[in-house]
Amino acid sequence: MGKNFYSLLAAFLLGSTLPLYAQTELSNFTATGRGGVATTFATDYQSIGINPANLGRVGGATVAFTIGEFGVGAGSQSLTRQQLRKFITDTNQNLTLADKQELARAFTSDNALNFSGDATTLALAVQLPAIGGIAISNRVRTSGHVGLNQNAAEITFLGRDAPIYASASAGNLPLVSEALAGTDIQLAVLNEFNLAWGNRVIDLPLFQLSAGAGYRYIQGVGIIDIRVQPGNLRAYSSMSPVFDIDYGSMVNDPSFNLRSGGSGLRPVGKGHGFDLGLAAEVGKSLRLGVAVTDIGHMTWEGNLLTANDQKLKQLKSEGVGSYNFIKEAAEIFATGTDSLFTYETGQERRAELPTKLRAGAGLRISEFFEAGLDVTLPLNNVAGNITTPFVGAGLDYKPTRWLRLSSGLTGGAGYGVSVPFGVTLATKVYEAGISTRDVTGLLTSKNPYLSLASGFLRFRLGSKTQ
Repeated sequence: MGKNFYSLLAAFLLGSTLPLYAQTELSNFTATGRGGVATTFATDYQSIGINPANLGRVGGATVAFTIGEFGVGAGSQSLTRQQLRKFITDTNQNLTLADKQELARAFTSDNALNFSGDATTLALAVQLPAIGGIAISNRVRTSGHVGLNQNAAEITFLGRDAPIYASASAGNLPLVSEALAGTDIQLAVLNEFNLAWGNRVIDLPLFQLSAGAGYRYIQGVGIIDIRVQPGNLRAYSSMSPVFDIDYGSMVNDPSFNLRSGGSGLRPVGKGHGFDLGLAAEVGKSLRLGVAVTDIGHMTWEGNLLTANDQKLKQLKSEGVGSYNFIKEAAEIFATGTDSLFTYETGQERRAELPTKLRAGAGLRISEFFEAGLDVTLPLNNVAGNITTPFVGAGLDYKPTRWLRLSSGLTGGAGYGVSVPFGVTLATKVYEAGISTRDVTGLLTSKNPYLSLASGFLRFRLGSKTQ
């Protein structure tokens, strides 16, 4: 992959045919069509990372599996649709001075860019008598968030010509925590191996309760987490050799746990995560669900660099010079030879997983129509978590037995109001579909959100309902 990996990563995360949306269901094309409303809807292996208790429901497929579902998305509350599109499709195009000045203004926002990409390579769920439902999967999960104050945005795109350098005499630059307060840059790339279980624990005529739990072993492929508040800078990165970063003389530091060479998703960190959930069915129509997901932590131990509060460094470069933003911004803020910070090498760093609380209610009006409401709350502020609470209302409608249409209305999680839409072709055995998190984001010029999720090899065997 080499030096072209940044471009390949950007193409995957941002959708080369059309990032992190820091939910976890972009690889779940059926949930994406409802905008991520899934706490009571998700079934079989698609319950992983959402609510494992749904595996305890009675009446679903005896066996369900897939060999590929994926989703990508990108959104902004300050960029125009044309600007966002260029960061996706025109990464080799150079920026003019006018472009740089315009983008410096557009990126002055606490939600300048949010992007994500999920890919489920393999998943399987089975229902076993007395034991309940068991599911396994492998998933590559990515997410990112960029929020810059004015100084950070101007430094990013104007480099050494940023106004803050002209207003501060040489050697008398302010502290990073003063100049860049309000800046957050986060990127996480994880490779997960999941195991989940759910079973019914109460079975009464008008009330059923299922409980579930999930475990995941996580390989950390890369992380950048930079958060600047008045009087406080917290910055660290740990990037796989696949990112092909030049660490310069730091490789000779005995405290630097260098990982080099190799290909593929070579990990530089590892961790363990847990999900817990409950799912209730009241009467014949009402479903309730609550879950806490991503409990646990990562230990980053390869190519680890950290930075604390310090004097702002003056860049030698002219800042980001093309629409290949991920690569060039990472070199400025994270680990490049002309980085804005002076980093120190380290052996390992512990970081919490992006823990979330999910709660939902679903109403099954008939076998052709189901509606639901979801609320997701971030329980910590770490790379990969949603930046604000997510609220969504979603619905599934089947005009025929072989066609399911999904839509809804969602908001939060660092995005504006969105209208999702999905189309799924479904038989008793096979499902295939395509969906987007926001139809309006494809059409509006401001506050755009571009997303795509699909799955064409999803099979459900032994299902009692179509």
